[in-house]
Amino acid sequence: MLNETRKDFFNAADYFLDRNIRQGKGHRIAVYTEYKNYTYNDIQKMTNKTANGFRELGVRADDKIMILMIDVPQFYAVFWGAIKIGAIPIPVNTMLTPEDYEYYLNDSRAKVLVVSEQILPVINQIKGELFYLRDMIVISEVNGAHIPFKQKYWHAPATIKIENTTKDDVGFWLYSSGSTGSPKGAVHSQYDMVVTSQSFAQAVLGITEDDVCFSAARLFFAYGLGNGMYFPMSVGASAVLNPNPPTPENVFRHLEKFRPTIFFGIPTLYGQMLEYKEKHDREYGTFKDANSDHEFSSVRICVSAGEALPQDIFERWKKRFGIEILDGIGSTEMLHIFLSNRPGQIKPGSTGKPVPSYELKLFDDEGKEVPQGEIGTLFVKGDSAAQQYWRKREKSRHTMQGEWINTGDKYYVDEEGFYWCAGRADDMLKVGGIWVSPVEVENCLSQHPAVFECAVIGALDEKGLIKPKAYVVVRDGFEKSEELAENLKKWVLERLAKYKYPRWIEFVDKLPKSTTGKIQRFKLR
Repeated sequence: MLNETRKDFFNAADYFLDRNIRQGKGHRIAVYTEYKNYTYNDIQKMTNKTANGFRELGVRADDKIMILMIDVPQFYAVFWGAIKIGAIPIPVNTMLTPEDYEYYLNDSRAKVLVVSEQILPVINQIKGELFYLRDMIVISEVNGAHIPFKQKYWHAPATIKIENTTKDDVGFWLYSSGSTGSPKGAVHSQYDMVVTSQSFAQAVLGITEDDVCFSAARLFFAYGLGNGMYFPMSVGASAVLNPNPPTPENVFRHLEKFRPTIFFGIPTLYGQMLEYKEKHDREYGTFKDANSDHEFSSVRICVSAGEALPQDIFERWKKRFGIEILDGIGSTEMLHIFLSNRPGQIKPGSTGKPVPSYELKLFDDEGKEVPQGEIGTLFVKGDSAAQQYWRKREKSRHTMQGEWINTGDKYYVDEEGFYWCAGRADDMLKVGGIWVSPVEVENCLSQHPAVFECAVIGALDEKGLIKPKAYVVVRDGFEKSEELAENLKKWVLERLAKYKYPRWIEFVDKLPKSTTGKIQRFKLR
């Protein structure tokens, strides 16, 4: 039930969910799962009953509800249900420790925790005191909520009067770990999801109600929340939800079954999927090229974010599947992608150009804009920016400088206006007084046939000076050896400036990564 008592009324749940039903799309599939499919009418009913159940629990406007859930349709009902009553949903990473969740619950002061039954054993291991948590709701994809919330849900009405909220009201939080310090709660407004839907999903991807979106990135990530929920809902399209880990085998199975039209991944996963298929082709002699029928035949656009996409992966992917990957960059603070390549306008290895409605600048350490071609710290301005970090005033001041967000990423712009990633501010190396981008060296190494993955950091030589060092994971069929190490050094020497080549090559079985799949160079350091 729409609440129109205020002229400035806006509620994100009304916009992304109820608006589709008012437009006659209630019968359309909103979510595909292996268990069952859900229409927009189904999601609205689940959302309204969940919202009323929250009110029955005593949840009121501005109360926080923490969401610790795998990717199931009930996530939608909890997220939108909280927003309908003016409460603040806070999705958090499902792959952390009991100590992490103790911190999140106490830092956010969440009154309610909604947790998938698969993750409940981790919550039960919390040893410290939870000072603010009042209720916990356990959710099963198949059976719904456990008792006692199940009873409240069953008896709750399927219609609801929406809280009087506006575009500027706090809509939800997302925690950003960053590279240092404790996680920070990025506070987002109700309207932020509309901004990113219009600027990226619609203006760049051209999403329509006929699209089916499949995101390997989970819903609790800023990237996945858009990909797998509010992007498709912004136009009445559909999403495919996969509650299981996005292994190549699992992802390919979902692609074959549901035939999505837009696929969202990260560079690490694209590399793993290529390796999986190339290994299969070698073993069974079933090489396929872009013209063959394959799992990505239904997909019109592949999107990548999270870290820079190596040119080698882009080119191998296009050769194997005939689809270009649109590489872009976003952040929790900006909610989604604000810099991206465009369909038909791609420079492999670059991050593309600013997304419509966003403004970008590059500054040096003195706060002056750098000339074209020189490396600077990337700042971005746009209407999807977070309001602040919860209870982190100094971090807010450092990152959120007026209308500008300091991303902490190093970039340069070429003569055609394409942005090129030069790594994180704290990953950059200064070799002989010259900035060296770890990403550039990694991209070069990755093109060697023996390299599956690699990461470059700075290490001290015998003179105490910083020089590049590479950690390398080799492909199947290649052996780690001193000869291969020397070959890799020579490979870079022949392709990049001499000061950029790695002085040391260390072979490892795997690289340390965050739960989002990003390589953690600081752990190697």
